[in-house]
Amino acid sequence: MRILMLTQYFYPENGAAQVRLLEVAKAIRDNGHDIEVVTAFPNYPSGVIPKEYQGKFYMKDSHEGIPIYRTWIYPVQRGQIWKRLLNYFSFVFSALYGVLKAGKADYIFVESPPLFIGFTAFFAKWVKGAKLILNISDLWPESAVSLGLVTNRSVIALTERLERSMYKAAWRISAQTEGIINSLSNRGIPEEKLVFLPNGVNPDLFASQAPDKALSRELELNDKFVILYAGTMGYAHGLEVALHAAKSLEEAAPEVVFLLVGDGSEKPHLQEIAQELQLSNVRWVDFQPITEMRRYYSLASITLSTLRRYKLSEGVRPSKLFPGLASAKPLIYVGEGEGAKIVEESGGGVVLPPEEPELLAQAILELKKDPARCLEMGKQGREFVSLHYAWSSIVARWLEKLDL
Repeated sequence: MRILMLTQYFYPENGAAQVRLLEVAKAIRDNGHDIEVVTAFPNYPSGVIPKEYQGKFYMKDSHEGIPIYRTWIYPVQRGQIWKRLLNYFSFVFSALYGVLKAGKADYIFVESPPLFIGFTAFFAKWVKGAKLILNISDLWPESAVSLGLVTNRSVIALTERLERSMYKAAWRISAQTEGIINSLSNRGIPEEKLVFLPNGVNPDLFASQAPDKALSRELELNDKFVILYAGTMGYAHGLEVALHAAKSLEEAAPEVVFLLVGDGSEKPHLQEIAQELQLSNVRWVDFQPITEMRRYYSLASITLSTLRRYKLSEGVRPSKLFPGLASAKPLIYVGEGEGAKIVEESGGGVVLPPEEPELLAQAILELKKDPARCLEMGKQGREFVSLHYAWSSIVARWLEKLDL
């Protein structure tokens, strides 16, 4: 079958969605299907389009044999809502050209959010005469409303109308979590229209290795007990809990250091909190290419994933869970719901309630005192995700459900 993937975010950008979509595309290809991608010029998270793409409206390239049709986007790192909307809609319209340049397709795989890409998806479905597979990684606008990020009733009503139109137009709707599937089912979407495409991991990218001594020296982490958070730093992640835990450990356990790798809308705010708390046990590193992340995981004593407490958080399974478990290091999961269930089933980590920094600090100290327990957790976690959440098997099961 010929499948056209339509997504604003893709390789070589660094981020959870970009890594996930590349792995899905590769697995589709490895299962014998033709896959092409229409996406934007790389710009996330820096808000800067690389030099090789500047001054162009359209460019075709490829990665690992996958043809990629890239079109212009108004780049923005963070800022006012109108800039973010311009970022979304610039790609909505430029991607129309990318769709026209792409080859024939039997299916359109469209990634949402951003929800506005639905306009481009309608066009692609019509012009290619293809069936639409809507892949939902987050319920929007519901999640934004739940977090209090969107309050304008007119905006909410308009986006909900677009959302319903996309559900109606889709041949199949694949969802990243069981919570999303349940929510859609409760809205009356037929069960036969829903398929499960959860987050996963490429275990080979996170195989255990000896600590990277050069990186350890560079980050001043020699002889430190490192707590690694690697991923997006958004409002929903509630990473403040780690900073307050760091404060309580600063004197009690000065050898404990938090290594925070990534970026996101909340990073400037988090850095302000760290400055106010005068934290000396926190290191900040920008997003790194996925091929470099194994070096950072090699320094970790514990990996960390956090979520804020909000209405939809129980239906969330953060992507950073899976590399953390695959790295054969114990994972502390601060959150509830699906993510917590996976960690508990894996035997590879500890689950804590959200927004309780003292409990996080206590859990770190307890694991630090028990290296044998950490070693066993790491072993169990890696075995669990390798067996149940490797991308190759996840996508093969998804394609089987689609009868492709």
